[in-house]
Amino acid sequence: MDYQEIVKFHGHECPGLAMGYRMAKAAMEELNSLRSEDEEIVAIVENDACGVDAVQCVTGCTFGKGNLIFKDYGKPVYTLYSRSQGQGVRVLFRGQKAMKEMGGDRSEIVKYILNAPESDILSLKHVTIEEPSPARIQKSLICEVCGEPVMKTRVREVNGQLVCIPCSEKLK
Repeated sequence: MDYQEIVKFHGHECPGLAMGYRMAKAAMEELNSLRSEDEEIVAIVENDACGVDAVQCVTGCTFGKGNLIFKDYGKPVYTLYSRSQGQGVRVLFRGQKAMKEMGGDRSEIVKYILNAPESDILSLKHVTIEEPSPARIQKSLICEVCGEPVMKTRVREVNGQLVCIPCSEKLK
């Protein structure tokens, strides 16, 4: 998927999207991998910023397929793991200093991110991680308070009732 298609998917062009695009492309090239049709690639993202949309588009990893894992660390870091190769690549964006020196001109920052030599803005490292479990389809139960379906693994027992997480928090 090319960058302009990703901008269209995301809704606007911004530095974060450009960062995610460069990071995902570099990691996929390092793994010599194609876009994931199912769960061949797993992406572990350490932020919930604009760049994650680019990661989804470039890698084919999505929450719906269960191969996009979010860890709320607030870091400009993504790890891509190839199940077939049994290896991962951790990519860190490290172009913040140059971006800060450019001031607030977002279009210039985007141009810089898209065109800078990879070694100036990214750090890639092969990593060994425990292979993430494949996605599993879980049975749904009905919350005894609100009546909405909830995945069995997310049900809480409160006062003898099986309830969803929001209802369990209200009952505390």
